[in-house]
Amino acid sequence: MKYEEKVRIELEFWKREMLQKPSFLNKVTNNVQKKINSYIPQKVHQAITTAMKGMVKTVLYGSTYTTTATPYPDMSLVQREALILQKIDSYCKTGAAEGGITGAGGFLMSMADFPILIGIKMKLLFEITSLYGYDVKDYRERLYILYIFQLAFSSKQGTTKVFQHIQNWENQLKTLPEKPENFDWLTFQQEYRDYIDLAKLAQLLPIVGAAVGAVANYQLIKKLGKTAMQAYRLRLLDQKN
Repeated sequence: MKYEEKVRIELEFWKREMLQKPSFLNKVTNNVQKKINSYIPQKVHQAITTAMKGMVKTVLYGSTYTTTATPYPDMSLVQREALILQKIDSYCKTGAAEGGITGAGGFLMSMADFPILIGIKMKLLFEITSLYGYDVKDYRERLYILYIFQLAFSSKQGTTKVFQHIQNWENQLKTLPEKPENFDWLTFQQEYRDYIDLAKLAQLLPIVGAAVGAVANYQLIKKLGKTAMQAYRLRLLDQKN
């Protein structure tokens, strides 16, 4: 089987997963996350929301992540994805190490982990985007990055909604303004409020912080990387059809 055929099969399974209705397990998991969420002080939620707002604005308007990301236009899909898998593995290990240290440091150190983890995730997404050959200097590509982030960490209902939005992205591009100042980023930012890394909140709980921090960071970054791969496969293969 050729590599592209294998990718197409994996992509079809992923599409079905994105469009599935919430299962009983999804609902139970969501209830557990909400329970954990209820033990976290309100000021923590506010701090996380502020960090998410800052991230959205920085990605759309800033140059923090764009300076080191260069497009790779002339590579085969198998070459691109071999490099991408290496990047994901590297970032997973970095996130796990950072999460274990901050988790062991107690409440204040764990709080500091949120913006650090967001930075790690965004750097990974910008690198993946470039390795797939897209130019992150175009704010519309950065907007796609934000949708990938949202797709990876939203509820099941949110996942389906975001997936439907990016499914025909090349057509969406034609309707987007060419300049970020003409994009309604405030509305987009507000949509993020319900899509926070709930699993990471467990890192703030006593005793289990270090273990949860390391494992949660590793798994969340891995999930983000895999989601990004499928999201870009969706675009690349659609363009070939």
